Amino acid sequence: MALTLLRGIRTQTLFGANAGLFCTTRRHPLAHFTTRVESVQTSEPKSVRKSIQQATKEAAEHKTQGFEAVIGIETHVQLSTITKAFCSCPYDYGSQPNSTVCPTCMGHPGTLPVLNAKVVECAVKLGLALNCEISMTSKFDRKQYFYPDLPKGYQISQFDIPIAEKGYLDLDIPMEFGGGHRRFGVTRVHMEEDAGKLLHSESGSFSQVDLNRAGVPLLEIVSEPDMRTGIEAAEYGAEIQRVVRYLGVGNGNMQEGSLRCDVNVSVRPIGQSEFGTKVEIKNMNSFSEISRAIDYEISRQILLHKESQADKIVQETRLWDESSQKTFTMRKKEGLADYRYFPEPDLPEVVLTSDYIDEIRNSMPELPEAKRRRYENMGLSMQDVIFLANDDIVAHFFDSTLERGADAKLAANWIMGDITAYLKNEKLSIDEIKLTPLELSELIAFIKNGTISGKIGKEILVELITKGGTVKSVIEEKDLVQIADPAAIEAMVDKVLAENPKQLEQYRAGKTKLQGFFAGQVMKASKGKASPVLLNKILGEKLKGN
Repeated sequence: MALTLLRGIRTQTLFGANAGLFCTTRRHPLAHFTTRVESVQTSEPKSVRKSIQQATKEAAEHKTQGFEAVIGIETHVQLSTITKAFCSCPYDYGSQPNSTVCPTCMGHPGTLPVLNAKVVECAVKLGLALNCEISMTSKFDRKQYFYPDLPKGYQISQFDIPIAEKGYLDLDIPMEFGGGHRRFGVTRVHMEEDAGKLLHSESGSFSQVDLNRAGVPLLEIVSEPDMRTGIEAAEYGAEIQRVVRYLGVGNGNMQEGSLRCDVNVSVRPIGQSEFGTKVEIKNMNSFSEISRAIDYEISRQILLHKESQADKIVQETRLWDESSQKTFTMRKKEGLADYRYFPEPDLPEVVLTSDYIDEIRNSMPELPEAKRRRYENMGLSMQDVIFLANDDIVAHFFDSTLERGADAKLAANWIMGDITAYLKNEKLSIDEIKLTPLELSELIAFIKNGTISGKIGKEILVELITKGGTVKSVIEEKDLVQIADPAAIEAMVDKVLAENPKQLEQYRAGKTKLQGFFAGQVMKASKGKASPVLLNKILGEKLKGN
């Protein structure tokens, strides 16, 4: 049995060939996190808890307290390549632990990495999407740190010469969060490999290591410290996710760890140019959690400043605990000197050509920002624009509907209204229903030319979503063609007025709201097929006694 030293704790390490797992038999330091959370929740004085809650409430107004936040984000994007970054192992989320590993990604001595060319292509693609300058020559470096899920003892990454740098990201803040256009700087994009994953037991008495994820290719995007609120940071992260999905370089699923955001937060008095002491926050699984964690951390730091305890803000890594809605100390933050970077001796430089970059640039799809501006130029409201462009699948459906001649505003209304309501209720995405863009455009055209009414259109829509088919076939099968014969509608109006003399008398005595009652009766008699335009015209004349 080998003895391994993990973070200053001597632990006995076993490798089980059958289970395919590494197993430590001493309580892991991370297991203390749960104890720390519980102790703070139970022993923290009520006065302190009240102060924190009050400061959290005021987080949205922290500028009025004389302070402002400075926020930057490091985003790790897992790439959807067939094989890992430096070996031929595949990676499938949810696979049996340690089932997709080899000597190279397990860090065995004597093994050599071979760069996956697809990783470089994805990096250039994302760098261009983020308006970065692409490095014609870049290199890999070794980033030294020791942890059970990193068997080599170092991570292959990029340090001083990343593949892309000096970019920016444009986005629109949703109206419910104040609206407006924002531009956030992007410091760099670099390639690296992922580490494995520690699986802690519920009791905390041992931990297991799954190395399936070791060697999976990542792109790390480092933002400039341009964000000032939790909402801005969350929207920045969401826009990165959209760009990744539009490009097809990754699935961006936070729940799978395919997109991970580490947030750096500091506060400073308004007017001060120097940054305050930054704190890194990890363990956030959604963009709403990012927003809440940042707002809490801002309020925590402001409170310490106001109580003349700013020296208690130290550079560290903190974890976000969703149950208590607070951040807690995890470990002291490593510095550059701790990582002891040096050039990776087993990998050559990455040398690009202008033709290669141009080829990738010409193959890129329309990105979210360009799509939002195009939709805006169609006359759509900002609410419509953001809703339609934020999901690449919805945007594709919308664009396909327009290509078949549909009116932009009408198509947007149908997608954002009845179709989205159905999708939410059934927990489906728009590409999982049987309605096609062609039939939605046909439905809009039939309503617009008066063949069917809007009410009948809604009935047909449900049929198309659930069963498929064509608008024409549903209309013919159910005999839903709108009645547009003035004589037929006039006969129905006369009949309704004759059957409701009391209401007619009340109408002519000044109770004009009864016109809706009569219209409803005619629509009921016609089974919803009477042309609304003709009906209102004829009914209005009849009610006046013409």
